[in-house]
Amino acid sequence: SGGGKSEMLEVAHREADGRLLLGTNLVTGEKRHIEIPRGCELRPVTDDMALCHPSLQRGDGKLTVTDAEDAWFVRVNHITRYATDPHFESLTAQPSEPLLFLNIDAVPNSRAMIWEHIEDSPGRPCPNPRVIVPRRAYPGIIDTPVSVDIRSLGVRTPPCTAEHPSYGIIGIFHLLPPSLSWLWRLVAPRGYDNPSIVDTEGMTSEGVGSYWPFATGRKVDHANLLLNQIVATPKVVHILTPNQHLGAWKTGFMPQWVAREYLARRGVAKFKPDQVRPARCPLLGHALHHLTVEGNAVPRWLLQVNTQPEVGDEAYDTGAEMLTEFFHRHLREFLSPDLHPLGRTIIECCLDGGQVEDYQSLIATPYLASSVI
Repeated sequence: SGGGKSEMLEVAHREADGRLLLGTNLVTGEKRHIEIPRGCELRPVTDDMALCHPSLQRGDGKLTVTDAEDAWFVRVNHITRYATDPHFESLTAQPSEPLLFLNIDAVPNSRAMIWEHIEDSPGRPCPNPRVIVPRRAYPGIIDTPVSVDIRSLGVRTPPCTAEHPSYGIIGIFHLLPPSLSWLWRLVAPRGYDNPSIVDTEGMTSEGVGSYWPFATGRKVDHANLLLNQIVATPKVVHILTPNQHLGAWKTGFMPQWVAREYLARRGVAKFKPDQVRPARCPLLGHALHHLTVEGNAVPRWLLQVNTQPEVGDEAYDTGAEMLTEFFHRHLREFLSPDLHPLGRTIIECCLDGGQVEDYQSLIATPYLASSVI
């Protein structure tokens, strides 16, 4: 929840001059932009619930999915003014059929505007405005199963500074060995300032797979299902994408949009030794060492958060300790006799302070050129 699933269906939000705002430094007020003249065409398949039934799988090393819903329940709390997302605003302002709006301030027979959120109290907008859009109303929709090349997991991250350390230490995106990706799906962090959840503070778990609130049975059975799925799809690349903050920089959902544009252009090419480094926090897999999108170099301090002068190594390490404690606390509950032996090995690797190369050795890592350690 709050990981940016629906936002992956949105075009990247642009400034008035067409640039993308990478982020705003919360300490200095500096803004950093990037120019991507043309974004990729979006062909949506699913919103936040995909079906990957065994009958759909093609045995090609990739995960085949199709939509599990007939309509999409889209949160619009991040759309706060006109022209933030012209594509979706147009779709909802002049829909091809009536739509259901929730927590949107409108009167009967008027045109509902998705940036007009009701207020929970004077001056305090509702954090969870929604609109339900039928799949058939979405342009460019794909109705047949598709194979997944890149599987992302999003995390809402708080600001992190030397004065106020936090787990907001994730760079613009990280590459995860499949075994680490499985661990992230077990702990499924709900993250910072989640607009869907108003009664919790700090980092909490969504439950195994992030779908646990809707699941039946035992957590360990779902953990085994997820592990078997990852092992059976060795060609899938796993990434971790933060949203809201990269260290001291407020970013919104821009990190995942930039990652999408970059990886779509890159295709299936593997990363070479000079492009990635093991992250300072092993739970974050590989951090990018440099990133160039359409000729624009993204600053390293947005790739490796500890290099930000407002953060530094000490605050980063404090955040890494928070993240590690969270993982250890939630992973121990899966150590039951019914856990897959490989799963037990992966969890014990984490509890024993495993490094990135240790996770790589447990399940083959598909995104690295052979010379990368």
